[in-house]
Amino acid sequence: MAKIVKAAKKAKKQVTVKKTSKQAVKEKKTKEEKFVAHKTGLQAGDKAPDFNGLNQDGKEFSLAGYKGKKLILYFYPKDNTPTCTNEACNLQENLNSLKKEGYEIVGVSADDVKSHKKFAEKFGLKFNLLADPEMKAIRAYDVWGIKQFMGRIYDGILRTTFIIDEKGIIRNIITAVESKDHANQIRNL
Repeated sequence: MAKIVKAAKKAKKQVTVKKTSKQAVKEKKTKEEKFVAHKTGLQAGDKAPDFNGLNQDGKEFSLAGYKGKKLILYFYPKDNTPTCTNEACNLQENLNSLKKEGYEIVGVSADDVKSHKKFAEKFGLKFNLLADPEMKAIRAYDVWGIKQFMGRIYDGILRTTFIIDEKGIIRNIITAVESKDHANQIRNL
């Protein structure tokens, strides 16, 4: 009789463990589904916040310098990371055709001038990269916030692209950037 009771308790324990594992997976999925990344509060039709700073060559430039031109202003997390490199290289590969369409390109991250210089030289980038270590432009465009990467939730720069018209008005905002095909994504707006 004692063996039967012991076996029953062991079986019950195994069922409880399995049930608990299933519950844990279900709870994890529910938590993941509830996560919502931060998105910029700026909208199409808003005046683009002004910015100024140094490019990869240490030269000062600002949004005002692009008046009368269409601007692709893209924010990215970090130089020399795979997705950021894909995005920058895709824009560089399409630079001439984008310029024919009237666009200029500016990339922005919190990296410093030295990091941008190495990144631009390594990949032959021929457009301005704004060094924003104090995150003035990043905060002005509201692209710093909570995000998730590989299950980890943290604050960081949100990959976001603003299409700004000749008058300095935001015409489109891309928050779901396709890094390997970003130029076509912009063309298809």
